[in-house]
Amino acid sequence: MPRLTSAERERAIGRLEAGDTPEAVAATFQCHISTIYRLLQRFVITGSTADAEQSGRPRVTSPRQDRHIFRSHVAHPFRTAAETARTVIGTHQAPISRQTASRRLRFRGLRNCRPARGPVLTVRHRQARLHWAQGHLNWKNVRWQNVLFSDESRFCIDHADGRVRVWRRSGYRYADNCVVENNAWGGPSLMLWGAIGHNQVLGPVIFQGLGPGPGNGVTAQRYMDQVLHPHVLPFFQAHGNWVFQHNRDNVRPHTAMAGPLRISCTVQASR
Repeated sequence: MPRLTSAERERAIGRLEAGDTPEAVAATFQCHISTIYRLLQRFVITGSTADAEQSGRPRVTSPRQDRHIFRSHVAHPFRTAAETARTVIGTHQAPISRQTASRRLRFRGLRNCRPARGPVLTVRHRQARLHWAQGHLNWKNVRWQNVLFSDESRFCIDHADGRVRVWRRSGYRYADNCVVENNAWGGPSLMLWGAIGHNQVLGPVIFQGLGPGPGNGVTAQRYMDQVLHPHVLPFFQAHGNWVFQHNRDNVRPHTAMAGPLRISCTVQASR
């Protein structure tokens, strides 16, 4: 739980002297009631709300440097604590340690987490997603039970995707500057397709004939030949009154005009 600042301690004592109960003061400052009792006891004995002098190693950063460390990581979340430590000269006239920078960030509410991954979203993409969500806001469970959701996933097979960390506050997982933008193609890999619905599962399907270079990825023709024709169309022929929902990333294989097969799939999905 964060410590009370000097100004908050003075305000807490003022509230107590005005007649507020320790419980009410603790609720106001969102701290434990024992914190208020200890603060009151210290004020009665010493006449001050400041911490007593303690033995041990003194802090190697000033409050101003602490604020600088925090603000630098809020502005650049993917900056490492080691990078910050090399640029901050402490009170001992030498760069501070990585552990010190990490402690200052954790004290300010930042946590070292794995970043969320997602596609690059423009303003148009965000508006389209919001419009789609608002249009389906009032759908009941019975309608969602007849929707077949599909998606593809790429699995890298020649190297690890790497481990990137981001310093962020709680609730900022999907903030624009805390998300790692990834591309649709990034080297030798396996591409799998699958679909799920209410008590229904299709796939997984491993795409064949893929490779590096233009035209060797998941094209509209491969999507039709390896997914729609052998898997999706037979499903809708056997299950009427279902809706086929592509993943909402507007990739070319899902939006290309593919002739009669696309029309057939659309008719089956809207029956």
